[in-house]
Amino acid sequence: MKKIASFFFALLLTASLAQADTNIRVDGSTTVLPAMQKIVEAYMKANPGVNITVSGGGSGNGIKAIIDGTTDVAMSSREMKPKEMDAAKEKGRVVKPVEIALDALAPIVNPANPVKGLTAEQLQGIFAGKVKNWKEVGGDDREIVVISRDTSSGTYEAWQELIMKDQKVTPAALLQASSGAVLQVVGKNKYAIAYDGYAYVNNTVKALPVNGVAGSEKTVADKSYPVSRGLFIIVPEKATPEVQKFVDYILDPAKGQKMIGEVGYFPVKK
Repeated sequence: MKKIASFFFALLLTASLAQADTNIRVDGSTTVLPAMQKIVEAYMKANPGVNITVSGGGSGNGIKAIIDGTTDVAMSSREMKPKEMDAAKEKGRVVKPVEIALDALAPIVNPANPVKGLTAEQLQGIFAGKVKNWKEVGGDDREIVVISRDTSSGTYEAWQELIMKDQKVTPAALLQASSGAVLQVVGKNKYAIAYDGYAYVNNTVKALPVNGVAGSEKTVADKSYPVSRGLFIIVPEKATPEVQKFVDYILDPAKGQKMIGEVGYFPVKK
């Protein structure tokens, strides 16, 4: 999956809701979205009586939806926060996160940018607005254009945790509402920098090594790549048999996990 054009995507693959025996709603992370779309399409083809709708409105929105009971499965590119777990319990909805993939969160620049790599410290300085010119990190004498995800994004929160630490992303950053939107902006601007899920990286952008280590399945698995994370679905602790069957399909090494690898993320079960 190398092309995502909008931050919100709704997928309806059956002819009619009325014709389906089972309906499952999935909502959340646009990072997880391309893998979920591929899995859902295959699952519905193998299970004609099941209708699954998928919406990618961001991790925060997906988690809120599972807490509120307006979705059956939430997608998230970050772990649930303790306060979110507590909010679910207060509403009588005990939920559990299930890790379905690993991801190398990649700093990306335009392919025409001569910079070949950055350290975690340099990335923090750039996104905090303290490093403002590419020449300070080995590039052209041009102002750095910082692109970031919006604060409802799990990718934003993962970047904050892994790179920014106690620093905040500069208010001058141009915020984008989806992983696909980030990719498009960087692909059109030689002096832009952003971060995105590994599966989104294509030939319109260039992923930079961090601390001299490129993101890959090997470097994520051995933890030498410093900006890696888990990707999750969140389901009720006592899921319906239909939802549990779908979760089992996602975790099946020959089915969902295989498709996750085909999209560009790294499976957790082989």
